[in-house]
Amino acid sequence: MRRRKRASEAALTRRDLSLGLVAGALLPFPARAGQLFDVRAFGAKGDGRTIDSGAINAAIAAAARAGGGAVLIPPGRYLCFSIELKSRVTIQLAKGAVIEAADPARHAGQYDLPEDADQLYQDFGHSHWRNSLIWGEEVEDAAIVGPGLIHGLGLTRDGPGARWKAQTGERPLSMQGMTDAQIAALEPAATAMRGKGNKAIAFRNGRNIRLAGFSMLKCGHFAILATGTRDLTIRDLTIDTERDGIDLDCVQDALVDNCHVNTPNDDAIVVKASYALGRAIAAERVTIRRCAVSGYDLGTMLDGSRRMTQELAPDRDRVTGRIKLGTESNGGYRDILIEDCSFTHCRGLALETVDGGVMEHVVARRLTMRDITTAPIFLRLGDRRRGPPGTGIGAIRDVTISDVEAIGIDHRYPAAIAGLAGHPIENVRLANIRLTYDGGGTGADAARRPEEHPGAYPEPSMFGPLPAWGLWVRHARGLTIDGLQLAVSAPDARPPILLDDAPNSTIFRTPFWRGRD
Repeated sequence: MRRRKRASEAALTRRDLSLGLVAGALLPFPARAGQLFDVRAFGAKGDGRTIDSGAINAAIAAAARAGGGAVLIPPGRYLCFSIELKSRVTIQLAKGAVIEAADPARHAGQYDLPEDADQLYQDFGHSHWRNSLIWGEEVEDAAIVGPGLIHGLGLTRDGPGARWKAQTGERPLSMQGMTDAQIAALEPAATAMRGKGNKAIAFRNGRNIRLAGFSMLKCGHFAILATGTRDLTIRDLTIDTERDGIDLDCVQDALVDNCHVNTPNDDAIVVKASYALGRAIAAERVTIRRCAVSGYDLGTMLDGSRRMTQELAPDRDRVTGRIKLGTESNGGYRDILIEDCSFTHCRGLALETVDGGVMEHVVARRLTMRDITTAPIFLRLGDRRRGPPGTGIGAIRDVTISDVEAIGIDHRYPAAIAGLAGHPIENVRLANIRLTYDGGGTGADAARRPEEHPGAYPEPSMFGPLPAWGLWVRHARGLTIDGLQLAVSAPDARPPILLDDAPNSTIFRTPFWRGRD
């Protein structure tokens, strides 16, 4: 175990050095950023009524032709449809500058049409990038920097889901041989998305991209979607939005640092490895550090009021707002570091692989959690296998979670590690974990034997209230627990710890635990 831990931490250290994270260093700034292109010189009004995306795109094009430069967005409100970011261009949002997403139902114009992309194994939002407020494809050495605001007022949070069918994993026979455009024409939901925008910022591939110092409000399906992007730095952002905050899909060498992300209805910071680029690609060498995630009422983190009147997310569980690996997981994850982050009034840390990918060498450390609405820690290996024929069951191995303190946890959902029969989660280490639950579990809860649900969408609630109040483990091998303090605020009839099919487990410094044969 020590050799595995040292190898994993060494890999993370090498990754930090390669990213230039030592002593707070930033990735190289885009070339020739000294050349300034003021969007007002290209006709932008910033009056909140004129559609300014044409002028901003003209300024970006001029900067690109000049070999690179900074496109200045001065104070004002710039009503926009799609803006295409180009290589070696920095968009500089001045203090008092707001880029507002136009609404095609109210304003003349539309967002760029979505690509002819295959959305067979992931939903529409993950499969398209151009139908966004700001997008870039194969962009290199580019940036968007603050301190202004991106307000996705005219974006939609909706979009059709994947066309994948669990029983075949293939297109229906009636659709085989058709192009994606032909299929989309047959689908009212996809057709209804034409001309609409559902993301604030989206990147497909590209390299050396920096997002820093601005705020984002109400940004549709995704505030930020980066797919297949390398050398990505996201730093010092404040995001308050109605669905996903930051989605890192199939990325390599990425840093998310010192961001505040509030998402009551969906995930705040999430790493994925979908099939959106037409093949399985691992998310590798990703660091999430010094971030705060929450599930306050929409908009109230950004305005400072931090209200908590919303009780449920759209999935009917309590509010979301967490850090997660998953759910789209075809390519798997490798060398992921999550450290020095806080979770407030939201779900806890979730590490999931259900679509055939392998999760390995994950370190999560120094996390604080308050008012946790489902499980504080949730590891799930599932068997959804939403992928092409031949997709198998993935794996989770070599995960270390340490120095976690969580209080005010929903009593129904203890920390959970749930593999599959014959496919255990392997070599998980929990160290210096302190969890305080609300308490209130009953004798009936203690007697429950949760069903396996191998193909179900992975959430702590998928098993119902669990038969332990502190830690529940099923189908895991080589679990090590070194320092686990459990407490309840009210009496609970369940045992604090329950291990079911967990061979080769080692437990130190944990006064109460119970196993099941």
